[in-house]
Amino acid sequence: MGQVAFLFAGQGAQHPGMCMELAEREPAARAVFETADAARPGTSAQCFEGTQEELNDTANTQPCVFAADLACARALEAHGVAPAAVAGFSLGEVAALTFAGSYTDAEGFALVCHRAELMAAAAEAHPGAMRAILKLDAETVEGLAQQAGEAWPVNYNSPQQTVVAGAPAALEKLDALVRDAKGRSMPVAVSGAFHSPYMAEASENLAAYLAEGHAPAAPQVPVIANRTAEAYPAGNAAEDATARAALLAEQVSHPVQWVRTLHELESRGIDTFIEVGPGKTLTGLVKRTLKGATALTCETPEQLDAVLEALGMTDAKEA
Repeated sequence: MGQVAFLFAGQGAQHPGMCMELAEREPAARAVFETADAARPGTSAQCFEGTQEELNDTANTQPCVFAADLACARALEAHGVAPAAVAGFSLGEVAALTFAGSYTDAEGFALVCHRAELMAAAAEAHPGAMRAILKLDAETVEGLAQQAGEAWPVNYNSPQQTVVAGAPAALEKLDALVRDAKGRSMPVAVSGAFHSPYMAEASENLAAYLAEGHAPAAPQVPVIANRTAEAYPAGNAAEDATARAALLAEQVSHPVQWVRTLHELESRGIDTFIEVGPGKTLTGLVKRTLKGATALTCETPEQLDAVLEALGMTDAKEA
């Protein structure tokens, strides 16, 4: 194997019991949940015991998935796995930046909680939803979304999967257009039209928060930005800090360029991608986008052991 990248899961990957067994076995994972509980009591209980409905509420989803993502990454790190680069899908980008050293674990958690509140408020003010469109290329989906009205492609997930966000009525019209085009439309388990113009207020308010001393510091590991599919600036100059804050704030109301992100990582020599956090969505997107890449998941102790074995690490059975 060549170089490794960590991919941090995003909203929609949440499920009851996520990362519970890993936290029970791995001290590094457990420490992340302890940090989360100190700042927001009950976070680990929501992850481990919460219902799907509870976890699907944006105000809960983002802190919980962030904690699960970071816990998995810290467990791998504790076993000596050091990624050459990282990327996170939507809220996963905050976890990626935190892992890369732009924030402490506590700072990253505080940021994601605030981000969740802002996005939940924007979603309440501008009700919307999201659809994953399958079996159609991005250009076709862009055309259909335009026909549907207030609907915008917001997640370019794979060559044959694009997520569209928008008004409920427009998405119902899109469903029919997709069927006519021989594609497939599936609801996404989120509570708003994220990464669309409906999130403009959240983006502006997040920018204001970041300007109040919460801008990300220079990452110690390359972090590929959703907004541009290029690395966050890694310098210490004021203009670099400003640029990093702009990328993080604008991400909320702009599309996630995931296909381009994966190709950027591939161009950097990455051939092994480890999805950290709940589920296996990103693993599937890697397999559908990059030929010959190795894609692994790491949420449970068994998956952690399998990753370590695949990487040739000698402590695969050690806690």
